[in-house]
Amino acid sequence: MSSLNATLNFLWAFLGTRLARLSQARQDADRGASAVELAIITAVIIGIAGIVLAAINFFVTNESNTIRGG
Repeated sequence: MSSLNATLNFLWAFLGTRLARLSQARQDADRGASAVELAIITAVIIGIAGIVLAAINFFVTNESNTIRGG
């Protein structure tokens, strides 16, 4: 569980820096950088969703096997 917390902390910090850069790019009216930042943020969110989906699948499979076996 500790590695999951470390991963989530890293992703949270990474996303925070991306959002800060996006905010700065919007203030500078740099539209190209905004599009790139939004693409990166979208990729991070999709990655987080994949991790959550994998974790749910893992726990459901384990519980299903426990119920069938017990």
